[in-house]
Amino acid sequence: MTLLLLEALGALLLLLFIVWWTMFSGRKKGELPDAIEREKASRQSPTDGSSGPPGT
Repeated sequence: MTLLLLEALGALLLLLFIVWWTMFSGRKKGELPDAIEREKASRQSPTDGSSGPPGT
């Protein structure tokens, strides 16, 4: 029974470590400038002012 609890605790710690690693292991200086500019450009609305689907 103790071995099962230790194994479950080890699995939980491994899961928490993986989650922590993926959340906080980014680039030291943040995102690359090109990636930020592309993201801003893709979020902007169309310049012609239409908000509907194409062809309407």
